[in-house]
Amino acid sequence: MDWGTDLWDQYDVIDKHTQSGLDLVERYIKFVKERGEIEQNYAKQLRNLTKKYTKRGSKEEQECKFSNHASFQDILNELNDYAGQREVVAESMMTSICVELTKFIQEIKQERKTHLSDVKKSQQTLESSFKQLESTKKRFAKEWGEAEKATQQAEKTENDLNATRLDVEKAKHYAHSRTHVAEESRSDYAAQLQKYNKEQNYYYYTDIPQIFNKLQDMDERRIRRLAEGYCQFSDIEKKVLPIITKCLEGITAAGTRINANQDSILFIEQHKSGFERPADVEFEDYSHGIKPATSESTLNPPKAKAKLWIFSKKHKTSGVEKHMPVESEDFSHLPPEQRKKKLQAKIDEITKELQKAQDSSEALEKMKVVYANNPGLGDPSSLEPSISETAQKISKLRGEITKYETWLSEAMGGEDCSSPDNHQHTVSTEESEPPEFPDPPEESTPTVSLYTDFSEFDDVCGQYRVLYAFDGKDEGTLSINPGEQLSAIEEDQGDGWMRVVKANGDEGYIPSSYVQPL
Repeated sequence: MDWGTDLWDQYDVIDKHTQSGLDLVERYIKFVKERGEIEQNYAKQLRNLTKKYTKRGSKEEQECKFSNHASFQDILNELNDYAGQREVVAESMMTSICVELTKFIQEIKQERKTHLSDVKKSQQTLESSFKQLESTKKRFAKEWGEAEKATQQAEKTENDLNATRLDVEKAKHYAHSRTHVAEESRSDYAAQLQKYNKEQNYYYYTDIPQIFNKLQDMDERRIRRLAEGYCQFSDIEKKVLPIITKCLEGITAAGTRINANQDSILFIEQHKSGFERPADVEFEDYSHGIKPATSESTLNPPKAKAKLWIFSKKHKTSGVEKHMPVESEDFSHLPPEQRKKKLQAKIDEITKELQKAQDSSEALEKMKVVYANNPGLGDPSSLEPSISETAQKISKLRGEITKYETWLSEAMGGEDCSSPDNHQHTVSTEESEPPEFPDPPEESTPTVSLYTDFSEFDDVCGQYRVLYAFDGKDEGTLSINPGEQLSAIEEDQGDGWMRVVKANGDEGYIPSSYVQPL
């Protein structure tokens, strides 16, 4: 079935139908375009979301060592990749569907316009032929009527007894001429009728069917191309599904990688201080007149319970924390366990730098040998500054390693943790004799006000471990035993004494040489 055969008389219907098809394609193009914009906006919002929740900075990097934090960052990365695939979908829809269909629809519009124009031309040709037919038909009717009148008049004149012969001949001649003209009109009419019928037959059986069939072919091509566009709408999604699936699988994998027990262990390792738990507070019986060793000191008012600095309050002035230990190069401001980790990390870092410097030194030495054997390649002496500089760097790095290994050995309680090449002996507290201690601090040069309130020892200067036993017999001094941990509340002012407080609250002066910083 085709339009030319079955719809030869439905020009207006075909016109509206083909226009409706074009309108549908344009609606679909607009639909896909808006869908692409939605995808673009969705991708942009996803990227902004991942950027907002992605952690940056040293604190966040430390937290990302925990599996649950790291997995969340992995999820954000996968979501960012997912957003990229949504952008691919939007771009593919614009290029593969919108742009291509727009070009196609322009071609179809032009083709449709041409076909409809051909139909109108054929109609105008047939209408013109029909007008000519009508004109010859009217002329034939008119001339035939005139001929009949002339013939009737000639017969009347011939039968008229009063008419002369000349009048009769004249009437017959006129009737004959009118009849001749009528016969010519009749021939013209017959010829025009035959021409019109031929043109009409061509119009309805050849010309119009061909044009309508072309319109049908055009419309079917439009339908097939639109169907391809429909399929592309789905195929574009299918093409990115493997990557999107990988993104979703990555998110699932990030969830399964979380290890709660490992996170707890890592948290302990990061924040384990190494401090011993405070000893029990001793009972001080004032009812029997027993006074604590430091209660009568003119330098030291009655004792109060002290706090280790790790438990002390943080006082803020203009946003700056006070009374916190100042960071030092040997990390002595940190708790024991954290100090060990920092020192070991520093040693590892310097060791890597040392290895690079040694590799560079070896490369320079080899290059020097090559230059010496092949003077044309370069002057060996030109490498001396670089070799010297590298040697100095190596020496400096070895010194740094030795220094940090010494501190690490002290932090580990005298254990030997240095390398064979950089061995440093740490004196054992059991094998060494305690140094001589200076005279006790005098009352005349107190380092604190006589009536200072010691309700809380917040001004802790640092943490120390006792190396040697000291019997605080003098007034204001404090007895200590090896291994005890003390909090310094007043550093050595140059007189060889420092003021400390124990975990149980006892405080007083001790020789500064009898302890070592933690």
